[in-house]
Amino acid sequence: MNERELREAAFEANLAIVRGGLVLMTWGNASACDRNLGLLAIKPSGVPYEQLASHHMVVVELDSGKALRPAGLRPSSDTPTHRALYLAFPGVGGIVHTHSRHATAWAQAGRDIPCLGTTHADYFNGPVPCTPPMTEAEIQSEPGYEESTGAVIVREFQRRGTQPLEVPGVLVHGHAPFAWGPDPPAAVHNAIVLESIAEMALDTMILSGAAPAISDALRRKHFFRKHGPGAYYGQPKSDASI
Repeated sequence: MNERELREAAFEANLAIVRGGLVLMTWGNASACDRNLGLLAIKPSGVPYEQLASHHMVVVELDSGKALRPAGLRPSSDTPTHRALYLAFPGVGGIVHTHSRHATAWAQAGRDIPCLGTTHADYFNGPVPCTPPMTEAEIQSEPGYEESTGAVIVREFQRRGTQPLEVPGVLVHGHAPFAWGPDPPAAVHNAIVLESIAEMALDTMILSGAAPAISDALRRKHFFRKHGPGAYYGQPKSDASI
């Protein structure tokens, strides 16, 4: 991938979260990362989606966090969070942040999204975690609130022993969801799934009050039949055009 392709990947991911109904106004951003280039590309801060073009995507050095180009455009204010996740989660190549309605409701409630059914388990091998509330020191910290947000997410995954590519999303307490994947299209896909399972879980709780999580055996069966070396769902890659 070259830099132009990286920008195009970030641009397409940003368009896709709008088309997927995950974003109102400027409430979200998507990024793409290429570790061989040592760069990430992300939506410029506060620019309306209807005004975006691929050349507006801001290119940022992964190691330093320095915005390189285009001149005159600031990267998303959430860039330090994206960068912290890329640095901590080496298999991740795309990240999406939204304020989608139902996932954000769970974040505002400070609750994990429990794995109540196989739709959830097809994509998330366990509950979608909600981070603890950020402390005042973290919010006011240097080098900044957004970088602290990334650190809080990483620390929570480490505390739980959760693998980021098995649970490709998180709820930031009182804030909103982040989702990711090995590339930007996968990150968008997981963000759409995250919003859908958040809505399903809420509806299930309304209907049943306290629905139990599905068994570990059923959860693992559904996740690993679609993911990993033993996956058998779908067609072989060589037959994908059929």
